[in-house]
This record gives sequence, C-alpha cells and structure tokens, in this order.
Amino acid sequence: MLPTPSSPWPSRMRWALYAGMALLALLAVLCPPVAQPPGYHAFADQRAWGALPHAMDVLSNLGFVAAALAGAWALARRGRGALPPAVRGLSGLFFAGLACAGAASAWYHGAPHDATLAWDRLAMAVAFAGLLGLAVQTRVDDRSAWAVALAVLAAGPWTLYLWAASGNVLPWALLQGGGMLAVLALACVPPRAGALALHLGAVTACYALAKLLEWGDAAVFAATQGGVSGHSLKHLVAACAALPVIDALRAGPPQGTIAASSPRFPREASTIRQGRAR
Repeated sequence: MLPTPSSPWPSRMRWALYAGMALLALLAVLCPPVAQPPGYHAFADQRAWGALPHAMDVLSNLGFVAAALAGAWALARRGRGALPPAVRGLSGLFFAGLACAGAASAWYHGAPHDATLAWDRLAMAVAFAGLLGLAVQTRVDDRSAWAVALAVLAAGPWTLYLWAASGNVLPWALLQGGGMLAVLALACVPPRAGALALHLGAVTACYALAKLLEWGDAAVFAATQGGVSGHSLKHLVAACAALPVIDALRAGPPQGTIAASSPRFPREASTIRQGRAR
C-alpha cells in the first residue's frame, strides 16, 4: 500500500536521510584514515594522439558535456511554469555539475596528478548534489531535497581539504558511495504524488557499471586487445546516468499537479485552478 499524503512516511524518510548523513560524517571523522593507492594515476591506456596525452581517457569525457547539453536543452524546452522550482533548480545544478565534470576530468586525464584530481572530484560533488537532491525531491519533499543538496555541496570541499591535508581519501569515498547508496535506497520507494517519474534504478545501474569498469580498467584494455580501456568506458557509462533524468524532464510531472497548493487538498486546488481559468 502506497503512503498517503497525511501519513508520517515522508517525515520518517526525512529523518532517516538526516541520520544517514550524520552517520557518514561520524565515520569520516572516527574511522582510521585510508590512503589513496600509490598507482592511482597509472591508467591502462597511455596512448597519445599527436600532442594530446592519454587521448581516449580525455576525449571520453565529451559524454559528460553531451549529457549536460542535452539536459539543458530539455530544461529549456519546458516552460518556466511547467516544472516545480525545486526540480528546475536541482536539475540545473546536476547538469552544471556534469559540464564541469567533463571539463575537469578531461584536464585531469591530460595531466593526471593530485592537484588536477581535486578539481575533478570537486566538479563531481556538484553533480552528486544535484542528482541526490532530485532523488530526494521525487521521493520525500522539496525542503529535504535542498537540505541534502546543500549538505553535499558543503561536504565536497571539506572531504577534499581533508585529503589534501592528511592524505585520507576515506571522507571522499564515503561521500560518493554513501550518496549513491541513498539513491539506491530511494529507488525502492515509489515517487510521491505529482513528482517526476525519475527511474532511480536505472541511475544506480549506470553508476554501478561505471564503477566496475573503473576497477577493471586494465582488464578491459587487455580484453579488447588495447582497443579501449575500462576507464574510458567508465566515463561514457557514467554520463548515461543523466538519461533517466532527461527522460523524466521531457515527460514532466503529471498534468495539473504543479499548481496544487497542497497535496492534502486536491479538490480545493482543482477548484481554484478551474476558477482562475474561467
């Protein structure tokens, strides 16, 4: 049975999200530090195309840019009043993060070292903030969505500062992994009334496949006889995580749900809309 608007379900989910964020912050502070692997920057595909080093790992980031442009176009095609402000704002944040991630990741792979990696991860944090905010908005409420998005935006620079200062990469790993676990948990919850039909299961599937390709960078490169590496494919698959968001934006929320002043009073909201139309 789906939760009704008057049930305590959204409130419980809200507090579960806040408790999860507090737990991740506690783990980041109390757990023993984890160092980044010494060979982290040694990617399998070292081929250059002319003056462009690590060409495939650099150029595969065009997938993020293409996804960002497609998302911006989907938003532009929806009228200003066709989407709730929270959906428009969080979607814009997500697509802006994807565009920044494409540029920052290309820069990093052109010259892989910790300094450029920090900018790559900072851009990823912006995309994570928008995506997680959208996931919360479709399942819980707008207020929680913005709270979670702002928390990720604040936590991103903090985790990178800890990594730069101490070499401890665990806080960043918890931010990234914990955020996607939250998206996976929200995928098991039906969208709330009037929300975008965002397929979070497809988003998490793309992320999981991208991580597998990242971990199997050299194995994929060997299996394709040097044709393409796992890390290059990882960029393209991760960019595909934007497709469910773009599809949901194109479809939009159910007709007539945006103007409703409160989900508890659908009849009154409908009457108001009809009166304004007359």
